[in-house]
Amino acid sequence: MDPQHLKTSLGSGLLSFPVTPFGADGAFNRAVYEDHVGWLSSFPAATLFAAGGTGEFFSLKPSEIPEIVQAAKASAGDVPIVSGCGYGTEIAVEIAQSAEAAGADGILLIPHYLIDAPQDGLHAHVKKVCDSVGIGVMVYNRDNSILQPATLARLCDDCPNLIGFKDGSGDIGLVRQVTAKMGDRLMYLGGMPTAELFAEAYLGAGFTTYSSAVFNFVPGLAIEFYDALRAGNRTRCEEILNGFFYPFMEIRNRSKGYAVSAIKAGVRLQGFDAGPVRSPLTDLNEEEMGMMADLIAPYKR
Repeated sequence: MDPQHLKTSLGSGLLSFPVTPFGADGAFNRAVYEDHVGWLSSFPAATLFAAGGTGEFFSLKPSEIPEIVQAAKASAGDVPIVSGCGYGTEIAVEIAQSAEAAGADGILLIPHYLIDAPQDGLHAHVKKVCDSVGIGVMVYNRDNSILQPATLARLCDDCPNLIGFKDGSGDIGLVRQVTAKMGDRLMYLGGMPTAELFAEAYLGAGFTTYSSAVFNFVPGLAIEFYDALRAGNRTRCEEILNGFFYPFMEIRNRSKGYAVSAIKAGVRLQGFDAGPVRSPLTDLNEEEMGMMADLIAPYKR
């Protein structure tokens, strides 16, 4: 997909990151993934991100990513597919190119591995990945990869296929400076864990869309919340926050890594054999699975 067409698609609705199912042997379970992505694509998501954060990118081998992208493309119909990409620059370039060859419509560049880096280093890292592919690239501002507005402006000048800025930092002052400086040069994507909890604040900062993890297992409710947010229906947003998202947050906060594990649990409860999370994550315990089952009971497919 042409980068500018992808940019338009990103801004046209809600985004989500399908989980990556694993079989009893620990390998990628393509059949379950295609079934799940096919179900999700029947709801009006604007773009799906294969092998992203909720898809356990950090636990995947780079060699597994092309097949995951191919499976997503095979089952998502006309919904664009963006691939996760990351680690050090050379590995990121290899992943980006292999994802493009597998049919990905774009790349989400997840923060590099472990170390902090100066702004010049981050500029070189992003630019080399952008230069390595012809598809659109989004950067993810989070943790040890925080692009300052001046660096982002340089990258916009240097990289025509840089089309998106996703934020998971929670620094509203910084992201508002970014949106004010970059204007419509980029599409802005909310990327906080359980993004709906922050969606109203990010909307005020110029972020018109976000990635919904719970879309994995309650897609209808996720779309309803997004539509209410965009319509300015604050009363309905508060009803859904109090009835679903804050109780979900209590489950998610019971252990580190549950921002992913609880999503995969929800997918299993909806009848998809998504398997366990890979280490170093851990799955919900029996009590927590019961809490999740009660929470999503009104939304069972």
